[in-house]
Amino acid sequence: MPVGLLGRKVGMTQVYDDAGDLIPVTVIEAGPCVVLQLRTSDRDGYEAVQVGFDDKKRPVGGNRSRHSQARRSERGHVASLGSKRAKARADAGVEPIPKANCEPKKFIREFRIDGEEVDLEVGQTLTVDLFAETTHVDVVGTSKGRGTAGVMKRHNFSGQRASHGVKRVHRHAGSIGMSADPARVPKGTRMAGRYGNARSTVRHLQVVRVDNENNVMLVRGGVPGPNGGYLLIRPTNKTG
Repeated sequence: MPVGLLGRKVGMTQVYDDAGDLIPVTVIEAGPCVVLQLRTSDRDGYEAVQVGFDDKKRPVGGNRSRHSQARRSERGHVASLGSKRAKARADAGVEPIPKANCEPKKFIREFRIDGEEVDLEVGQTLTVDLFAETTHVDVVGTSKGRGTAGVMKRHNFSGQRASHGVKRVHRHAGSIGMSADPARVPKGTRMAGRYGNARSTVRHLQVVRVDNENNVMLVRGGVPGPNGGYLLIRPTNKTG
């Protein structure tokens, strides 16, 4: 199973396993996802499966100013709109790209399948049943953004001493420079800056339960991001 699913973090809770032990789990709304495109090496230079999750509203009453509403280009990505460009390409004998004929999606990602065969078609719906036989998964999300933070909060620095002579620099990072050689600050030096709001992956999470009826899966432990944040779930390739 080279492809995965897209979903949304619902929250955390606790469940009992078969041995009667209480374990913490994250509830994930996984799918349903629609296959929007099949990338090919001849046309796109690589092979991948593009899937979308969560319908995006269409404009109502001609008002297209809201960012939450689907633009015409987004609607044309999933359905044929009969545009002038499409008609011109058809008259020139160019074969049109298959469309999924579904609603525009808010969250779209691709799964690379270089060299692997997948039995999927454009417009096909993928459900959480895809992970019915999977024991462990990798979950990719965007961590919570905490704004600009200092080194003590961002990197767990201990700060300066509170002894005599240290004035108003107790939470500072301290020296960052070098001597005359190399006379520069090394790349990657930990400093204050933006904390969070970055792509984060948690690997080899145990799949505790899969509820195909409600499109829900439970994984052991926590996953990146806030409740309601979008997630990418894929089968792990880590062995232990």
